[in-house]
Amino acid sequence: MRIQPREQILGIWKAMIDACWDGEQWQWGGIRSVNSISDSEQLLCLLYPATEIDVFALHDPDRIEKDVQAVFEPIGGTTRIGAFVVSLLASYIENNSAADGQPIFAGGSYLRSSEGRPATDVQQRLDIVDSYSMSLTLCMAGLRFLRDYRARVRPGASTAQIEELSARLSDRLTAAMTGLVRSFVVNTFRPASSEGQAILRMLNQSGNTERTVLAGIRTGLARVRARLRSDIALGQEKAVEELEDDSLLFECGWTWGIAKDASPVDFVPTPIADTPGVAQSRPYLYFTVVALDGINDLVSPRAGELGLLDETQHRLAQALRTRWELTQRYWSNVARFGEGRWPLEDIPWETSDGEQSDYYSLIVSAVLIQDLVARTASDDDLTRAVAIFDELAGRGRIIRRPMRGDPAVQLHQPGVLLALRGTEEVDSGPQLQWQVSDFAAVLLKRMMQAARLSNNVAARDKLMELSKATMDHLNARMLREGAIGLWDDPGGAFADHPGSDDQSSGETRPSWYMTERMIECFVVADRTYREPPPNWPDLQSMARIMLNTAEHRFDQEMLGVRIDDYSDNREALYGVERHIDEARRLIREDAATAFVHTLDALRELDELAAGRRDATRNM
Repeated sequence: MRIQPREQILGIWKAMIDACWDGEQWQWGGIRSVNSISDSEQLLCLLYPATEIDVFALHDPDRIEKDVQAVFEPIGGTTRIGAFVVSLLASYIENNSAADGQPIFAGGSYLRSSEGRPATDVQQRLDIVDSYSMSLTLCMAGLRFLRDYRARVRPGASTAQIEELSARLSDRLTAAMTGLVRSFVVNTFRPASSEGQAILRMLNQSGNTERTVLAGIRTGLARVRARLRSDIALGQEKAVEELEDDSLLFECGWTWGIAKDASPVDFVPTPIADTPGVAQSRPYLYFTVVALDGINDLVSPRAGELGLLDETQHRLAQALRTRWELTQRYWSNVARFGEGRWPLEDIPWETSDGEQSDYYSLIVSAVLIQDLVARTASDDDLTRAVAIFDELAGRGRIIRRPMRGDPAVQLHQPGVLLALRGTEEVDSGPQLQWQVSDFAAVLLKRMMQAARLSNNVAARDKLMELSKATMDHLNARMLREGAIGLWDDPGGAFADHPGSDDQSSGETRPSWYMTERMIECFVVADRTYREPPPNWPDLQSMARIMLNTAEHRFDQEMLGVRIDDYSDNREALYGVERHIDEARRLIREDAATAFVHTLDALRELDELAAGRRDATRNM
C-alpha cells in the first residue's frame, strides 16, 4: 500500500470527527479511559499535522484547503474551525489541571498492575515521561496555533481567552520540560557486575578480551563521558560525581518518571521542580526514545524561529538539548561499537538488566536513525541500517507469515510489558507495568526517516518497499467497526493468515496511543516526499554522458546552418539549445530532470535529421 500522507491524514481527521464529535461536544477517551497521555495523543492527531504541514493549517479561514474544509463540514464553516480548535485546547487544559491549576501528567488508565490486585489511586496519579513528552509536543503545537490564530481574530473576548489559554499552555510546557530534565538519568556500574557483563556481552562482537573491549568503550565514549560530567549538573549532581571514576561503565537516557535521586531544579517556580521522584535511576530504551522525540520538536530549527519560549524555558531547553545530543551520541556509538559486526546487528538487543527483545533492537535503531538525521550519515551506516530494518520486519512477522501460536505476534498483541521499577514502593501497591505495542509504527517511522537520508538507490528502494509492506500490515489493523478509520486492532493483521490462532478482537474504540503514532508516520512521510529527489551519482553520470552526446549532435547540426537562415529548422534548433542549457543548469542538483531535457533535445535533433533525410530522398 502506498503511503499518501495527504489522503491518509485527512482520512484520520474525518474518522476522528465521526467518532468524537456528537454535534455539540467533543468526546475524550477511547479504548482506555481518559488520562493526560491519551488526551495529549488524541489532540495531537489533529493539531500536529495542522502546525507541521502547511496544507493542513487551520488558523486562517482564507487559507484552509477545500478538502480540509470538507472534512470539517460537521463542525461548521471555515470561520468556526479556529474557534473549535481553541475550545479543544481549553478543554484539554481544564481536564489535565488540578484544582489549584497545576498541570497533571498522570499515567492513569495506561498503568497496568503486574499482580492480581489493581493499582492504587495514588499510583495511578504518578507522572510518566510519556505525558511529559507528549505534553511538550502538544504545547508547542498549541502555542504556535494560538499565535497564528490570534493575529486573525478581532480584539475582544476571544483574544482575552486566547491569551489566557496561551499562558496556561506555556505553564504546562515549563512543567513538562522540568519533568523531562528530572527524569534523565545516568546509570553507572562496575564491569564485573551483572549489568556490566550484560553490556560487555552485547558489545563484544569480535571475541576480544574483556580488557580490550573495556579500553575500546572508554575511548569511544570518552567525549560523551566528559560532556556528561561538565554539562548535566542540573538535576544530576550524584551522577556527575560517579562519572569521575573512569573504571565504571555507564548508560544514559530517560527512566519512566522523575528519578528517585533527581535533585530539584531551583530556578523553576513550579511544584514539579522539587517533587520527590520514585522511578529507578536506570534508563529505559522506550522512554528514552519517547523523550528524544518530544525534545526533537523543541530543538528543531523551526521551533527556534518561532520565539515561543520565555527565559526560563530557554534555559530548560538548553539543558534538554544537551541531554538529547549526548543520549543520541551514546546509543549511536554503542549500537555501532567495534570494527566488525555492529552490536545492533546481533538481534535481539540485550539491555543492562538482562532483558532481550526484538523491540529493544528496534528502539536502539530508532535512536541511531535520529542521530544520523541530526548529523551527516554515511551510505555505509544507512545500508547496514536497512538490513537491520529488513530483519526486524521479518522477525516481527510484518513481511513474513506467522506460524501457529507464533510468539513474535506478541510484539504487536499484547506488546512488550515494561516493569516500572519503583512503583511498588508507592502506597503499598503492586509493581506497575507499561505496555508498548507500537512495533510496526516505530518501524515505519524510522524507515521513512532513513529513506529521507539515503543516497543509495538500492537502499532507498528497499526502505520504500519495506515501508509499503509495513503500511499494509498497519492498514489491516485499522478499525472496521465503531471508530472506523482509526487504530488499533492488532489481530486484524494476523487473522487471515493460514495457521494463525489470532483473530481480530472486534475492537470498536480508538487507541489514541496507536493512532497518534500513525499521524507521526504520515508527517514524517510528508517531510520525506517534500525533499528534492536524491541526485543519484549513477543517474548524474548517465545524464552527463547523454548531455555531452546531445551537445555534440547539436554542434554538428549547427555546422550546416547558414547565418542568414531564418527557417523553421533554425527555430527548432533554438528550442534544442534551450533544452541543453536547462539540462546543463540542472545537472548537479536534479539529474533526473536534466536527463529528461537531454532526451527532449536528442528527440528533436533526431526529428530534424529524419526530416533532412526525407527531403534528400524526395529530391
